[in-house]
Amino acid sequence: MTRTDPPHYGSERDLLEGFLEYQRSVVFMKVRGLSDADAAKRLLPSLTTVTGLVRHLTDVERYWFREVLLGESDVPFRYSEEDPDGEFRVTGTDSIEGELTEYASALDEARQSAALFQLDDRARDIRGQVSLRWVLVHMIEETARHLGHLDILRELLDGETGE
Repeated sequence: MTRTDPPHYGSERDLLEGFLEYQRSVVFMKVRGLSDADAAKRLLPSLTTVTGLVRHLTDVERYWFREVLLGESDVPFRYSEEDPDGEFRVTGTDSIEGELTEYASALDEARQSAALFQLDDRARDIRGQVSLRWVLVHMIEETARHLGHLDILRELLDGETGE
């Protein structure tokens, strides 16, 4: 995925989706070129790794767009009540390219789900208090926050910096 700058004008939806797509595309840019070993390397006391962050973003996309908005009950997640940090448990056999492919699939699912709603439409599940607008704003915040983590991890791993 190549980075696409967000629009400078347009409808509210165009701007929200444009900024979210920008953040999503930067995830791929920040991760490309890392080996599986580097992407799985723990540099912090927590379980946070590049691979774990990509997995987390995959799960978050699926949670908000499929489980919350669509009300699906069989959405696959790596975390569970028994293992709330499941997406961050990375092994030497995990492939960062495989995780990026899974993230790309989750993004396609999210886009398809969002297309079914207007900005003020509320979630179909029991949490019906959130609108698509709220989910889009939250996902911009969530993705941007974790991009900051990816920036720091990437710089610690190989000195790469960038926008």
